[in-house]
Amino acid sequence: MCDHHGEESLSGSLAEETLLPPGWSLFPLGLSPEWMAEPLCGAGCIGWPACSMARFSYVRMKYLFFSWLAVFVGSWIIYVQYSTYTELCRGKDCKKIICDKYKTGVIDGPACNSLCVTETLYFGKCLSTKPSNQMYLGIWDNLPGVVKCQMEQALHLDFGTELEPRKEIVLFDKPTRGTTVQKFKEMVYSLFKAKLGDQGNLSELVNLILTVADGDKDGQVSLGEAKSAWALLQLNEFLLMVILQDKEHTPKLMGFCGDLYVMESVEYTSLYGISLPWVIELFIPSGFRRSMDQLFTPSWPRKAKIAIGLLEFVEDVFHGPYGNFLMCDTSAKNLGYNDKYDLKMVDMRKIVPETNLKELIKDRHCESDLDCVYGTDCRTSCDQSTMKCTSEVIQPNLAKACQLLKDYLLRGAPSEIREELEKQLYSCIALKVTANQMEMEHSLILNNLKTLLWKKISYTNDS
Repeated sequence: MCDHHGEESLSGSLAEETLLPPGWSLFPLGLSPEWMAEPLCGAGCIGWPACSMARFSYVRMKYLFFSWLAVFVGSWIIYVQYSTYTELCRGKDCKKIICDKYKTGVIDGPACNSLCVTETLYFGKCLSTKPSNQMYLGIWDNLPGVVKCQMEQALHLDFGTELEPRKEIVLFDKPTRGTTVQKFKEMVYSLFKAKLGDQGNLSELVNLILTVADGDKDGQVSLGEAKSAWALLQLNEFLLMVILQDKEHTPKLMGFCGDLYVMESVEYTSLYGISLPWVIELFIPSGFRRSMDQLFTPSWPRKAKIAIGLLEFVEDVFHGPYGNFLMCDTSAKNLGYNDKYDLKMVDMRKIVPETNLKELIKDRHCESDLDCVYGTDCRTSCDQSTMKCTSEVIQPNLAKACQLLKDYLLRGAPSEIREELEKQLYSCIALKVTANQMEMEHSLILNNLKTLLWKKISYTNDS
């Protein structure tokens, strides 16, 4: 099409068929047909200015398209996260349910009047991770605390299945009107026997519960107070707070109303890192986030003091006065510390009585060991002959705590103890419940770790 013969034929045809006035040319401004044909063949468009404009328009359209795409995707992510946030944070619903019950005389407790009448107890920042377990930073009479409220029944441990929504007809249904104090004590005793096993001192724990239930300290437990106490005793965290109320690393119970309770707040709510807005968290890769966490940990002596606190808490729940409790989620987000670098538990909802867990998991159907897990850390094995989970948890609490502390303590550890510290931590992680003389090994490793850390930090200002 672009050879010279083609040009002559085309020009001749136009000259013959097109009538032009005398002196007019088909190619004005002296442009020859050869010049006009050259860009048509080489670039596929008429002249370089037009080609440049076309390329510019294409780049601009491409830029606009991807810009709008980024805005759309970002807006969608923010909308989804906001919808999730509004689903997770249902504090108004929680308060309405509790206050309706209080105002009709169904429940009572030391936090009820402040929550529902004077409104000196209010919810702040939402910390909920599940719609069923509402958690907020709160202020009660100018004192900071953490408010927790159950939005669904929590009568049983769930193993990955959703519980049915809370039903008003059965909420705070026990004890019934006419129940005597002695009958209520028997109810509580039976509940403890099922949860904790047949301990010889359960009667002492029952009396302790009645003291806590008497919120107004008038020496009597009213029906409303008893209903609140009964609902709260279904929650393992509340029970553990009562059992360990005198222990240093357990947050103090400030008050309750129904199954809503207020506990001591902790200044630092994770072993690692800094708190970032959830929108920013979306765009931070997990690997980079872990590196950030390590950068924002306290100095090593302070980390050692926090670690000693965790080891002491493990002692508190290991064969304590009312049986053994199992730590089924030892992630860093459940552990915090105060301004003196004393460890404080932030969330104890996945610390469960061993007897209770064994009863619930021993007949669970399984295909493999992966089916025999509660929380993230309480694992039993699957008996392939019966296709049922066994009841013996594989790892003790100490091994799980050491697994968490390994990277936390080894980073920045003084060179003179690093090798010994690493050896002790790996021996700790290797602990098995089924090992011979496990309790002796447990005590030996725990004491060795505490001694090693204390020796190094005893004379430092940071500790």
